[in-house]
Amino acid sequence: MRALRFGNRVIGDGEPTYVVAEIGINHNGSLDLARRLIDAAANAKCDAVKFQKRTPELCVPPAQQNVMRETPWGMMTYLEYRHRVEFGVEEYEALIRHCRSRSIDWFASCWDEPSVEFIEWFEPIGYKIPSAALTDVALLQKFRQTGRPLVLSTGMSTMSQIEAAVGLLGTDNLLITHATSTYPCPLDELNLRMIETMRSRFDCPVRYSGHEVGLATTLAAVCLGATLVERHITLDRAMWGTDQGASVEPRGLERLVQYIRDIESAMGNGVKTVYDSELAVMKKLRRTDRLMVTSLAHAVN
Repeated sequence: MRALRFGNRVIGDGEPTYVVAEIGINHNGSLDLARRLIDAAANAKCDAVKFQKRTPELCVPPAQQNVMRETPWGMMTYLEYRHRVEFGVEEYEALIRHCRSRSIDWFASCWDEPSVEFIEWFEPIGYKIPSAALTDVALLQKFRQTGRPLVLSTGMSTMSQIEAAVGLLGTDNLLITHATSTYPCPLDELNLRMIETMRSRFDCPVRYSGHEVGLATTLAAVCLGATLVERHITLDRAMWGTDQGASVEPRGLERLVQYIRDIESAMGNGVKTVYDSELAVMKKLRRTDRLMVTSLAHAVN
C-alpha cells in the first residue's frame, strides 16, 4: 500500500481522497479576500488550502521585469505587480491563524530557495514543488533538505525529466502529481490515463492537479486512482487574474467535495454481496432460488 502522512491525514491507496483548494494568487494581494477563500474551502470540507510564495526578483526573468502591465491598481511593471500580490510575514501569520480557527490545514508551493526558507519558518505540513521547478536541481535539493512531505507537480515535463526529479527526491516522502500546465486546460490535453501510468511507474501516491473548466474530469481522476486532488478556487471566475478562469467557485467546490465522497462510498470493495436491502425484492421477483452451479453447467451443455 502506497501511503504518506500529510498533516493530520494519511494519503494513499484505500484512504479518503485528500482535497486541496489552491488559493495561489487568486487573493490578488488582499488579506481579506484570502481569508474569504479559506472560509470557502473550509465550508466545502476541503482538507487543506495551498498558497504560493515567490521572491519576485528571482522568479521574474530580467527581460520581463520592466515590462509594463495593466492591473486593477493601474499601470505598473511586471516586477511591481509581482510584489503587489506577494504576502509577507504579517499576512502569513494572520492567514495561518485563520486556517487554525477553521480547522483546515495549509501548505505552499515555493518557486525559489529563499521562499522555501520563508515558508519553513511557519512549519507547513509539506510543500508543493511547482511544475516550473521540476528541472531546478538546486531548488529540489532545498525542498528535500526540509525533511517534509513533498508534492511534485509534473506539468510541462517529459517522463525522463520526471524520473530524474523523482530519483533526486526519493519516493519515501513524495507524492507525484499529474498535471497539464495550461490555464484553462482543454479536455483533450488532460491525459488522465497518465494517473494510471504514474501509479504503475512510481512507488508512491499519485495525485491530480486540475486546471480545466468543470468538475467531471476531476471526479474521473479520483476513479482512476488519484489519492489527492487539487483545484484552484475563486470567489468569482470573472475576477481579474490569470488563474481565475480555470478556478472553481464556492458552490462548485462544495459539490466537488460531496461528489468525491459519494464516489468513495459507491466504489465498494469489489466483493459480490447480496445486501439486506435486496432480500425483499428477491422474495418478490424470483420464481425459485434452487439454482445450483452444477445444474446451470448441465443446462448449458
